[in-house]
Amino acid sequence: MRDLAALPKAHLHLHLELGMRPATLAELCAKYDRPVPEIRGYGSFAAFNDMCIAATAVLRDGDDWARLADEMCVDHLAAGCVYLEPSFWAGNHRGTFGSDEAAWDVVLDSFEAAAARHGIAVGLMAPVDRVIDTPADAVVLADLAVSMRDRGVVALGLHNDEVGHPPSDFAEAFSVARDGGLLSTPHAGELEHGGVVAEAVDLLGADRIQHGVRAVEVDGLIERLAAEEVCLDVCPTSNLMLGVVADLADHPLPGLLAAGVPCSLNADDPLLFGSGILEEYELARTGLGLGDEQLAAMALASIDHSGAPDEVKAPARAGIAAWLATDA
Repeated sequence: MRDLAALPKAHLHLHLELGMRPATLAELCAKYDRPVPEIRGYGSFAAFNDMCIAATAVLRDGDDWARLADEMCVDHLAAGCVYLEPSFWAGNHRGTFGSDEAAWDVVLDSFEAAAARHGIAVGLMAPVDRVIDTPADAVVLADLAVSMRDRGVVALGLHNDEVGHPPSDFAEAFSVARDGGLLSTPHAGELEHGGVVAEAVDLLGADRIQHGVRAVEVDGLIERLAAEEVCLDVCPTSNLMLGVVADLADHPLPGLLAAGVPCSLNADDPLLFGSGILEEYELARTGLGLGDEQLAAMALASIDHSGAPDEVKAPARAGIAAWLATDA
């Protein structure tokens, strides 16, 4: 059996603060005299979101962020990642650092240094919070994200509860981002009907969809995603724990792959759900019955559809081919 940790891959659907190690969360809570929040077992999006906010509260200075960046790079290298593209919404940190720009400075500096120390490539996604940010706020955020492209911001995302917050509200911001050279990587088709996946492609010019698994609910949409090579950044454990699928056996990932839809495999929020990216690959193999060719195809999709530079993508593609060429 081929070693999944030796398969080069990228992690493209990861909320930055929630890539933290549980032990680090406990130590930072102790540092700031805060109770350690419950970090697993979510059955509703509201409870999940509350804990996300609680977890961000322990990242208060440059040392905290340097530790997080260092540990995330180390952990992803051990899982076989050559590239990491987490999302960071600065709104949670305005009160601590004084502005979005100041918060971004700390994060970008921390990850640039950690990536250089450990030999892994890192890009950042700047998401719009569809519940908190107004359409005008989103345009301001898109302008800021474009201004940070040379420092490592590669994509504009769209996160938080889809219900009642359609992609159409943020079309202008995504036009700004695309014109500025950023990828369009919104959440869609997780908590809302699969029709919003089509809206994200039509109105936001989505290059990738975070989740997107409910696209199977719309006739012809899977075929369109395959034809237009729109990548779905799929998170099986998250989908199961948030009730998007009732049982792992019901997960649409095998069918999406069979239909030719490019899919990357991701952990979403390891701190909350207890599964990192390597565990997601192992789950896809053992729980979904995917073969090594399918696992390699997802690793290749994660590389090809990422914001990584060509000097990262080329050796990663060669490494994936070499992995498949080894004896199982």
